[in-house]
Amino acid sequence: MLISLPPDDELYAALLARDARYEGRAYVAVTSTKIFCRFSCPARKPKPQNCVFYELVAQCMEAGYRACKRCHPLQPAADAEPLIADLLHALEQAPERRWGEQSLIARGYDPSTVRRSFKRHFGITFLEMARLRRLRCGLDTLRAGGEVIEAQLDAGFDSPSGFRSAFAKLLGQAPGSFTGQEQLLADWIDTPLGSMIAVSDVTSLHLLEFMDRKALPTELKKLRQSARSEIGLGRYEPTEEIAAELKSYFAGQSAEFNTPLALHGSAFTQRVWQALRNIPAGHTRSYRDIARDIQQPTAVRAVARANGANQIALVIPCHRVIGADGSLTGYGGGLWRKQKLIELERLYLPQEE
Repeated sequence: MLISLPPDDELYAALLARDARYEGRAYVAVTSTKIFCRFSCPARKPKPQNCVFYELVAQCMEAGYRACKRCHPLQPAADAEPLIADLLHALEQAPERRWGEQSLIARGYDPSTVRRSFKRHFGITFLEMARLRRLRCGLDTLRAGGEVIEAQLDAGFDSPSGFRSAFAKLLGQAPGSFTGQEQLLADWIDTPLGSMIAVSDVTSLHLLEFMDRKALPTELKKLRQSARSEIGLGRYEPTEEIAAELKSYFAGQSAEFNTPLALHGSAFTQRVWQALRNIPAGHTRSYRDIARDIQQPTAVRAVARANGANQIALVIPCHRVIGADGSLTGYGGGLWRKQKLIELERLYLPQEE
């Protein structure tokens, strides 16, 4: 379920009926084909267990899905602006191409105009859209056991160093560093608010973060140091568990997270994290409130630092901490996500009679 949309069963019924009311309001992504479509798509409808519903095109693409070639879900925006139609066509013809601002200028476009147009229609810039399509192909190849050179070519990188640089920027280590003997494995989990990366060992979840968080490479480096282990690609049972719990959470079914956690922090930091987990879904607290809860009312700044050091988003709900004046405070996943999460969790408040 998406935060402003009905439950999955209602969306699936609308998909089967090709309900026109959802045109431009929701998209279905098919996990078995990695393609996303409009509800009106004439193609054979997928099984319900293979459907994930998204509100925005950006969310579909960030989760690694490609636009359907039968229903053309990007077409309405393309019809509205010729530059969008031209660039989408160019991207479709050469998805492996490395785009930059000079490429746009060479086609006669002002990069800032292109940026605004794509952001307005899709919630993502054209250059981000092109980069995601390329890099995700390489990650899929590596996860399936492919060679680095194969992943590089699938991602459309002519230069091995360019692929390593892009890969390292995302995951904090070069693709050739994987040995297959890593004790920690990383994999991504698609959510309505964008892809998340989960890192676990055979018993516990060590990290859960949104993949576009700028601090992610630094967090992964710290995790390798604290866990004294390198990180490979794949998933253990804790990642399967948290993926199922996240699905229930975003569907408005349960805010309970029972996946075993491995916490890398001082005794004080872990006390703060436990206090965060004690905040009921649908409620918010301030840093000062948390300091009082752990019996250290003067440690407000230390509480804020511990909150920022959290590496297991949503499960340790640092998004439930707001300013003393009721305003949203900083959130590593982005304030827009924090607002969405707070809105979602209102579903978990007790219903008044």
